[in-house]
Amino acid sequence: MERVIVSACLLGMRTRYDGDSKPAADLPPKLRDVCVVPVCPEQLGGLPTPRAASYITEGDGADVLSGKSRLKNEEGEDVTGQFLLGAKEVARLAQMWGIKKAYLKSKSPSCGLGVTQGPEGEIPGNGVCAELLRQMGIEVTVVE
Repeated sequence: MERVIVSACLLGMRTRYDGDSKPAADLPPKLRDVCVVPVCPEQLGGLPTPRAASYITEGDGADVLSGKSRLKNEEGEDVTGQFLLGAKEVARLAQMWGIKKAYLKSKSPSCGLGVTQGPEGEIPGNGVCAELLRQMGIEVTVVE
């Protein structure tokens, strides 16, 4: 059976930074025929729930992966290490189970694709986990 990664908050799990979920009504119906692997990169990286909102300081997830940028939470704490660890754990799961597709939460500094949330609003670019999966050749789709 095919396995796919799905952001846990999209499935109704309370994993978001604010302790809430963001259940998605528009997840593809075909997910009923696959093995869904729910993940929250931020939790896998060791961050608690709830937690302070975090933002990429400059650029996007590719810049974080290359060491050119960092992530800080709204309290000013550097959380780059936790975001990198979480992304690497999701990547490890994908490799271990041969996962080729991921459905991730839009605008997240971990899961966003094309747009993430910055301290001043939306900014262009990919989240850390989404970028790492994309670099691995995994098909990443964002869901509102």
